Amino acid sequence: MTNQAQVVIRSKNLHDDMAFFGKIGFLLDQIYPSDNPEVAIISGYDLQIRLDKNCDTPPPAIHILTDSPELINDGKTEFKSPGGTIIKVLPKTHQLQIPETKHKFEVRKLSGNDSWVIGRAGMLYRDLIPDRLGGSIIASHIHIPKGGPVPDMVHYHTIGFQLIFCYNGWVKLVYEDQGEPFILNAGDCVTQPPEIRHRVLEASDNLQVIEIGVPACHMTTIDHEMELPTKSYDPERKFYGQQFCHHKKEEAQWHPWRMDGFQFRDTGINKASNGVAAVIVAQPLNSGIQTQATSHRADILFTFVMHGKMKLNTDGYPVKDLVKGDAFVIPPGLKYRFTECSNDLELLEVTLPGS
Repeated sequence: MTNQAQVVIRSKNLHDDMAFFGKIGFLLDQIYPSDNPEVAIISGYDLQIRLDKNCDTPPPAIHILTDSPELINDGKTEFKSPGGTIIKVLPKTHQLQIPETKHKFEVRKLSGNDSWVIGRAGMLYRDLIPDRLGGSIIASHIHIPKGGPVPDMVHYHTIGFQLIFCYNGWVKLVYEDQGEPFILNAGDCVTQPPEIRHRVLEASDNLQVIEIGVPACHMTTIDHEMELPTKSYDPERKFYGQQFCHHKKEEAQWHPWRMDGFQFRDTGINKASNGVAAVIVAQPLNSGIQTQATSHRADILFTFVMHGKMKLNTDGYPVKDLVKGDAFVIPPGLKYRFTECSNDLELLEVTLPGS
Protein backbone atom coordinates (compact mmCIF):
# COMPACT_ATOMS: atom_id res chain seq x y z
CA MET A 1 0.00 0.00 0.00
CA THR A 2 1.34 3.40 -1.02
CA ASN A 3 0.38 6.31 1.18
CA GLN A 4 -0.35 9.71 -0.31
CA ALA A 5 -0.56 13.29 0.88
CA GLN A 6 -2.83 15.98 -0.53
CA VAL A 7 -2.73 19.75 -0.65
CA VAL A 8 -6.21 21.07 0.09
CA ILE A 9 -7.31 24.17 -1.83
CA ARG A 10 -10.60 25.97 -1.37
CA SER A 11 -12.50 26.25 -4.64
CA LYS A 12 -15.30 28.77 -5.07
CA ASN A 13 -15.93 27.57 -8.62
CA LEU A 14 -14.89 23.96 -9.22
CA HIS A 15 -15.39 24.16 -12.98
CA ASP A 16 -13.13 27.19 -13.39
CA ASP A 17 -10.41 25.81 -11.08
CA MET A 18 -10.34 22.43 -12.86
CA ALA A 19 -10.01 24.21 -16.21
CA PHE A 20 -7.19 26.39 -14.87
CA PHE A 21 -5.17 23.54 -13.36
CA GLY A 22 -5.81 21.38 -16.44
CA LYS A 23 -4.27 24.09 -18.61
CA ILE A 24 -1.02 24.01 -16.65
CA GLY A 25 -0.61 20.23 -16.66
CA PHE A 26 -2.80 18.72 -13.89
CA LEU A 27 -5.05 15.74 -14.61
CA LEU A 28 -8.41 14.95 -13.03
CA ASP A 29 -8.27 11.76 -10.92
CA GLN A 30 -11.58 11.76 -9.00
CA ILE A 31 -14.69 13.91 -8.63
CA TYR A 32 -17.80 13.68 -6.45
CA PRO A 33 -20.74 13.73 -6.00
CA SER A 34 -21.65 13.20 -9.62
CA ASP A 35 -24.84 15.27 -9.72
CA ASN A 36 -23.39 18.41 -8.14
CA PRO A 37 -19.60 18.05 -7.67
CA GLU A 38 -18.08 19.60 -4.56
CA VAL A 39 -14.66 17.88 -4.52
CA ALA A 40 -12.19 17.19 -7.33
CA ILE A 41 -8.90 15.33 -6.90
CA ILE A 42 -6.27 16.37 -9.43
CA SER A 43 -2.60 15.46 -9.79
CA GLY A 44 0.48 16.62 -11.64
CA TYR A 45 4.20 17.21 -11.12
CA ASP A 46 4.19 14.51 -8.37
CA LEU A 47 1.65 16.57 -6.41
CA GLN A 48 -1.96 15.68 -5.57
CA ILE A 49 -4.46 18.48 -4.94
CA ARG A 50 -7.92 18.32 -3.40
CA LEU A 51 -10.12 21.08 -4.76
CA ASP A 52 -12.89 21.44 -2.16
CA LYS A 53 -15.85 23.84 -2.24
CA ASN A 54 -16.55 23.36 1.48
CA CYS A 55 -13.12 23.90 3.07
CA ASP A 56 -12.16 27.28 4.51
CA THR A 57 -8.34 27.19 4.16
CA PRO A 58 -6.62 30.31 2.78
CA PRO A 59 -5.15 30.14 -0.75
CA PRO A 60 -1.67 28.50 -0.78
CA ALA A 61 1.29 29.02 -3.08
CA ILE A 62 2.44 26.22 -5.41
CA HIS A 63 5.91 26.08 -6.94
CA ILE A 64 6.23 24.15 -10.19
CA LEU A 65 9.85 23.12 -10.67
CA THR A 66 10.98 22.68 -14.27
CA ASP A 67 13.96 23.29 -16.51
CA SER A 68 11.56 23.99 -19.42
CA PRO A 69 9.40 26.88 -18.16
CA GLU A 70 8.43 27.82 -21.71
CA LEU A 71 6.23 24.71 -21.87
CA ILE A 72 3.99 25.83 -18.99
CA ASN A 73 1.28 28.47 -19.43
CA ASP A 74 3.01 30.19 -22.35
CA GLY A 75 6.20 30.71 -20.39
CA LYS A 76 4.68 32.78 -17.59
CA THR A 77 6.61 32.38 -14.33
CA GLU A 78 3.96 33.66 -11.89
CA PHE A 79 0.17 33.63 -12.11
CA LYS A 80 -2.94 33.03 -10.02
CA SER A 81 -5.80 30.51 -10.13
CA PRO A 82 -9.46 31.61 -10.08
CA GLY A 83 -9.54 30.65 -6.39
CA GLY A 84 -6.49 32.76 -5.53
CA THR A 85 -3.74 30.12 -5.45
CA ILE A 86 -0.42 31.66 -6.49
CA ILE A 87 1.56 29.56 -8.97
CA LYS A 88 5.29 30.17 -9.44
CA VAL A 89 7.41 28.39 -12.05
CA LEU A 90 10.98 27.94 -10.79
CA PRO A 91 14.11 26.08 -11.98
CA LYS A 92 14.13 22.37 -11.13
CA THR A 93 17.92 22.14 -11.24
CA HIS A 94 19.58 24.31 -8.61
CA GLN A 95 21.66 26.98 -10.28
CA LEU A 96 25.04 27.58 -8.65
CA GLN A 97 25.72 31.30 -8.43
CA ILE A 98 29.01 32.61 -7.06
CA PRO A 99 28.70 36.32 -6.27
CA GLU A 100 31.46 38.78 -7.01
CA THR A 101 33.90 39.03 -4.11
CA LYS A 102 33.65 42.19 -2.00
CA HIS A 103 37.24 42.53 -0.89
CA LYS A 104 38.23 43.74 2.55
CA PHE A 105 40.92 43.25 5.17
CA GLU A 106 39.49 41.37 8.13
CA VAL A 107 40.83 39.73 11.28
CA ARG A 108 38.67 37.35 13.34
CA LYS A 109 39.83 36.80 16.92
CA LEU A 110 39.07 33.65 18.90
CA SER A 111 38.84 35.78 22.05
CA GLY A 112 35.71 37.58 20.81
CA ASN A 113 32.69 37.18 23.07
CA ASP A 114 30.45 36.28 20.12
CA SER A 115 32.85 33.69 18.68
CA TRP A 116 30.80 30.52 19.27
CA VAL A 117 27.14 29.83 18.53
CA ILE A 118 25.18 26.58 18.83
CA GLY A 119 24.43 25.16 15.40
CA ARG A 120 22.74 22.00 14.14
CA ALA A 121 22.97 18.79 16.19
CA GLY A 122 24.47 20.72 19.11
CA MET A 123 27.69 21.52 17.22
CA LEU A 124 29.47 24.78 18.01
CA TYR A 125 30.22 27.16 15.13
CA ARG A 126 32.51 30.14 14.68
CA ASP A 127 32.16 32.26 11.56
CA LEU A 128 35.72 33.08 10.52
CA ILE A 129 34.67 35.59 7.83
CA PRO A 130 31.54 37.26 9.28
CA ASP A 131 30.59 39.30 6.20
CA ARG A 132 31.58 36.39 3.89
CA LEU A 133 33.13 38.82 1.40
CA GLY A 134 29.78 39.57 -0.17
CA GLY A 135 28.66 35.93 -0.13
CA SER A 136 31.59 34.58 -2.14
CA ILE A 137 32.95 32.34 0.67
CA ILE A 138 32.10 30.89 4.06
CA ALA A 139 34.76 29.76 6.53
CA SER A 140 33.62 27.96 9.68
CA HIS A 141 35.43 26.68 12.76
CA ILE A 142 33.29 23.74 13.92
CA HIS A 143 33.63 22.12 17.34
CA ILE A 144 32.01 18.88 18.57
CA PRO A 145 32.81 18.64 22.31
CA LYS A 146 31.30 15.19 22.82
CA GLY A 147 32.11 12.56 20.20
CA GLY A 148 30.42 9.36 19.11
CA PRO A 149 28.20 8.32 16.17
CA VAL A 150 27.03 11.27 14.07
CA PRO A 151 23.34 11.31 12.98
CA ASP A 152 24.18 12.18 9.39
CA MET A 153 22.58 11.08 6.09
CA VAL A 154 24.03 10.52 2.63
CA HIS A 155 24.00 13.96 1.05
CA TYR A 156 25.77 16.23 -1.41
CA HIS A 157 26.41 19.93 -1.94
CA THR A 158 25.87 21.94 -5.10
CA ILE A 159 28.97 24.03 -4.60
CA GLY A 160 32.00 25.47 -6.37
CA PHE A 161 34.58 24.35 -3.81
CA GLN A 162 34.55 22.75 -0.36
CA LEU A 163 37.34 21.91 2.08
CA ILE A 164 37.22 19.93 5.31
CA PHE A 165 40.42 20.34 7.36
CA CYS A 166 40.68 18.32 10.59
CA TYR A 167 42.16 20.70 13.16
CA ASN A 168 41.85 18.58 16.29
CA GLY A 169 40.72 15.02 17.07
CA TRP A 170 39.45 12.74 14.30
CA VAL A 171 36.35 12.11 12.22
CA LYS A 172 35.21 9.02 10.27
CA LEU A 173 33.96 9.73 6.74
CA VAL A 174 32.81 7.83 3.64
CA TYR A 175 32.60 9.10 0.05
CA GLU A 176 31.03 8.00 -3.21
CA ASP A 177 33.38 5.83 -5.31
CA GLN A 178 36.28 6.37 -2.86
CA GLY A 179 36.29 3.03 -1.07
CA GLU A 180 35.66 2.07 2.54
CA PRO A 181 35.10 4.58 5.38
CA PHE A 182 38.31 6.15 6.68
CA ILE A 183 39.57 8.27 9.55
CA LEU A 184 40.51 11.91 8.94
CA ASN A 185 43.09 12.75 11.61
CA ALA A 186 44.32 16.10 12.91
CA GLY A 187 46.35 17.79 10.18
CA ASP A 188 44.62 15.82 7.40
CA CYS A 189 42.09 17.29 4.99
CA VAL A 190 39.77 16.42 2.12
CA THR A 191 38.28 18.40 -0.68
CA GLN A 192 34.67 17.53 -1.47
CA PRO A 193 34.12 17.99 -5.21
CA PRO A 194 30.74 19.36 -6.30
CA GLU A 195 27.88 16.89 -5.69
CA ILE A 196 29.99 13.96 -4.46
CA ARG A 197 27.79 11.90 -2.12
CA HIS A 198 29.22 11.54 1.36
CA ARG A 199 28.39 10.93 4.99
CA VAL A 200 29.91 11.67 8.39
CA LEU A 201 29.85 8.50 10.51
CA GLU A 202 31.63 9.13 13.78
CA ALA A 203 33.66 11.77 15.60
CA SER A 204 36.12 11.87 18.49
CA ASP A 205 35.66 13.96 21.61
CA ASN A 206 36.76 17.56 21.07
CA LEU A 207 36.67 17.29 17.28
CA GLN A 208 37.46 20.57 15.57
CA VAL A 209 37.41 21.14 11.82
CA ILE A 210 37.84 24.12 9.53
CA GLU A 211 35.28 24.06 6.72
CA ILE A 212 35.53 26.30 3.65
CA GLY A 213 32.65 26.64 1.17
CA VAL A 214 32.35 28.61 -2.07
CA PRO A 215 29.91 30.28 -2.40
CA ALA A 216 28.72 31.01 1.14
CA CYS A 217 25.10 30.13 0.30
CA HIS A 218 24.83 26.72 -1.37
CA MET A 219 22.33 23.90 -1.63
CA THR A 220 22.60 20.65 0.35
CA THR A 221 20.55 17.72 -0.98
CA ILE A 222 19.79 14.44 0.80
CA ASP A 223 20.21 11.33 -1.35
CA HIS A 224 17.71 8.77 -0.02
CA GLU A 225 18.66 6.14 -2.60
CA MET A 226 22.43 5.80 -2.47
CA GLU A 227 24.14 3.60 0.10
CA LEU A 228 27.75 4.24 1.10
CA PRO A 229 30.28 2.83 0.57
CA THR A 230 29.42 2.27 -3.08
CA LYS A 231 30.25 -1.03 -4.77
CA SER A 232 32.21 0.86 -7.43
CA TYR A 233 35.69 2.25 -6.73
CA ASP A 234 36.87 5.04 -8.99
CA PRO A 235 39.38 7.36 -7.26
CA GLU A 236 40.12 9.14 -10.56
CA ARG A 237 36.48 10.06 -11.14
CA LYS A 238 35.81 13.73 -11.80
CA PHE A 239 32.85 15.59 -10.38
CA TYR A 240 32.23 18.70 -12.46
CA GLY A 241 35.93 18.78 -13.36
CA GLN A 242 37.22 18.18 -9.81
CA GLN A 243 38.55 15.05 -8.11
CA PHE A 244 38.28 13.88 -4.53
CA CYS A 245 41.50 14.52 -2.62
CA HIS A 246 42.52 13.06 0.76
CA HIS A 247 45.69 14.66 2.09
CA LYS A 248 47.46 12.92 4.98
CA LYS A 249 49.78 14.93 7.20
CA GLU A 250 52.01 11.91 7.90
CA GLU A 251 52.76 11.49 4.19
CA ALA A 252 53.41 15.17 3.46
CA GLN A 253 56.64 16.59 2.05
CA TRP A 254 57.89 20.03 3.05
CA HIS A 255 59.24 22.67 0.65
CA PRO A 256 60.53 26.26 0.87
CA TRP A 257 57.58 28.69 0.89
CA ARG A 258 57.13 32.03 -0.86
CA MET A 259 57.62 33.72 2.54
CA ASP A 260 61.29 33.91 3.55
CA GLY A 261 62.17 31.60 6.43
CA PHE A 262 59.04 29.45 6.06
CA GLN A 263 58.40 25.96 4.74
CA PHE A 264 55.09 24.50 3.57
CA ARG A 265 53.35 21.25 2.74
CA ASP A 266 51.05 21.17 -0.26
CA THR A 267 47.81 19.21 0.12
CA GLY A 268 47.42 18.42 -3.60
CA ILE A 269 44.08 20.20 -3.68
CA ASN A 270 45.17 22.72 -6.33
CA LYS A 271 45.68 19.84 -8.78
CA ALA A 272 42.61 17.89 -7.66
CA SER A 273 40.33 20.92 -7.94
CA ASN A 274 41.72 21.76 -11.39
CA GLY A 275 43.07 25.07 -10.11
CA VAL A 276 39.90 26.20 -8.35
CA ALA A 277 41.67 26.47 -4.98
CA ALA A 278 44.98 25.74 -3.28
CA VAL A 279 45.38 24.65 0.34
CA ILE A 280 48.73 24.59 2.13
CA VAL A 281 50.08 24.42 5.68
CA ALA A 282 53.07 26.67 6.46
CA GLN A 283 55.44 27.00 9.42
CA PRO A 284 58.60 29.01 10.17
CA LEU A 285 62.00 27.36 10.23
CA ASN A 286 63.00 29.33 13.35
CA SER A 287 61.38 31.59 15.94
CA GLY A 288 61.40 35.37 15.58
CA ILE A 289 61.30 35.31 11.78
CA GLN A 290 60.28 38.53 10.03
CA THR A 291 59.17 38.21 6.42
CA GLN A 292 59.50 40.78 3.69
CA ALA A 293 56.41 42.75 2.68
CA THR A 294 54.42 41.01 -0.04
CA SER A 295 51.01 41.09 -1.71
CA HIS A 296 48.97 38.70 -3.82
CA ARG A 297 46.87 38.67 -6.99
CA ALA A 298 44.42 35.94 -6.03
CA ASP A 299 40.74 36.66 -5.59
CA ILE A 300 40.61 35.34 -2.00
CA LEU A 301 43.43 34.65 0.46
CA PHE A 302 42.29 33.21 3.79
CA THR A 303 44.59 32.19 6.65
CA PHE A 304 43.86 30.42 9.94
CA VAL A 305 46.39 30.33 12.79
CA MET A 306 46.39 26.70 13.93
CA HIS A 307 49.22 26.96 16.46
CA GLY A 308 51.61 29.53 17.91
CA LYS A 309 51.53 33.29 17.60
CA MET A 310 52.73 36.11 15.32
CA LYS A 311 52.21 39.74 14.43
CA LEU A 312 50.45 40.68 11.18
CA ASN A 313 51.64 43.96 9.68
CA THR A 314 49.51 45.43 6.87
CA ASP A 315 49.83 48.77 5.11
CA GLY A 316 47.42 51.34 6.53
CA TYR A 317 46.22 49.21 9.48
CA PRO A 318 47.37 48.77 13.10
CA VAL A 319 49.59 45.76 13.81
CA LYS A 320 47.50 42.72 14.78
CA ASP A 321 48.68 40.28 17.45
CA LEU A 322 47.51 36.86 16.33
CA VAL A 323 47.37 33.64 18.34
CA LYS A 324 46.04 30.11 17.95
CA GLY A 325 42.45 30.18 16.65
CA ASP A 326 42.60 33.58 14.95
CA ALA A 327 41.94 34.04 11.23
CA PHE A 328 42.43 36.77 8.65
CA VAL A 329 41.64 37.68 5.05
CA ILE A 330 44.03 39.76 2.93
CA PRO A 331 42.52 41.52 -0.13
CA PRO A 332 44.50 41.48 -3.39
CA GLY A 333 47.14 44.20 -3.72
CA LEU A 334 47.41 44.94 0.02
CA LYS A 335 50.99 44.64 1.26
CA TYR A 336 51.53 42.63 4.42
CA ARG A 337 54.24 40.81 6.35
CA PHE A 338 54.68 38.55 9.37
CA THR A 339 56.86 39.46 12.36
CA GLU A 340 57.75 37.94 15.75
CA CYS A 341 56.70 34.47 14.63
CA SER A 342 56.85 31.84 17.38
CA ASN A 343 58.73 28.61 16.72
CA ASP A 344 55.50 26.57 16.93
CA LEU A 345 53.56 28.81 14.51
CA GLU A 346 51.48 26.85 11.99
CA LEU A 347 49.23 28.45 9.38
CA LEU A 348 46.48 27.01 7.20
CA GLU A 349 46.21 29.03 3.98
CA VAL A 350 43.49 28.77 1.33
CA THR A 351 43.71 30.69 -1.94
CA LEU A 352 41.14 30.97 -4.72
CA PRO A 353 41.93 30.44 -7.50
CA GLY A 354 44.68 27.96 -6.75
CA SER A 355 47.27 29.56 -9.01
